[in-house]
Amino acid sequence: MARSARSDALRKRHRARFAKTKPACHLCGRPIDYDLRWPDPMCFVVDHIVAIANGGSDDFANKAASHATCNAAKKDKQYESLVKRSGTLE
Repeated sequence: MARSARSDALRKRHRARFAKTKPACHLCGRPIDYDLRWPDPMCFVVDHIVAIANGGSDDFANKAASHATCNAAKKDKQYESLVKRSGTLE
């Protein structure tokens, strides 16, 4: 399914908001190097906290900064079930 110009613009705006404040990865808690580019596994990606596949919205409030590798490990699982007290992924 091709993305529309509107969804691309929304995605770019959301990425820019995160890149401006440079938050740490919401999944592992480690800093993100915002200069790294895809396909580096530690590059910045935007994660849907509640996956679209699970009924999550594409709103900014449902998104968080993460490393590509952390986001890939999470897939469409619920965030709460993934993060242990130590702050690592299961």
